[in-house]
Amino acid sequence: MYRPIFAVTFALLIAIPAAAQSQKSDSDQDKAFDVRSNVGDLHLGSDADARKIGLPLYPGARLKTDDQNQSQANLSIFTEAFGFKLVIANYESDDAPGKIIDFYRDKLKKYGKVLECHSKKHGGNVEVHDDEKASKGSKELKCDGDNTGPVTELKVGTKDQQHAVAVEPRNGRSGSTFAVVYVYARGKQGDI
Repeated sequence: MYRPIFAVTFALLIAIPAAAQSQKSDSDQDKAFDVRSNVGDLHLGSDADARKIGLPLYPGARLKTDDQNQSQANLSIFTEAFGFKLVIANYESDDAPGKIIDFYRDKLKKYGKVLECHSKKHGGNVEVHDDEKASKGSKELKCDGDNTGPVTELKVGTKDQQHAVAVEPRNGRSGSTFAVVYVYARGKQGDI
């Protein structure tokens, strides 16, 4: 039922930064697009970092630079009917994945029980379950698929409010890349 909302949200997340990027100069790199109205509020920007996600930055990590993709995104849409916030920041480090995983496993504990999943790529096999038979009304996060692969994803929270860190070895070089993510969603009655 709410899949169209997420589809629109992710379309905005991809389309608006791409359009804005073509008009950006180096001096306005951190500017955000904000709309406030009586219908709701929208924020879209590249003003995301680990602190805005509620986590410390891994020591020595650097913002991942990639000309093809935006390394950080901060999107929020809030109306009376629903609210959605997604904050993502991508980093790289010269340290092995295990060190980063241990660091964030400890830091995520303040939000609850940490779930560890493994997948072939970021977001690959870790999903929020919405299976009415197995977990009617449950907002519990679970691993999906065969739970194997080089990417380790740590998640904590519920399907409508979660913190996550996905860590993987860097391709062809020593070190790691990792993403820190915060997702918050609510419907009119508190469920989305």
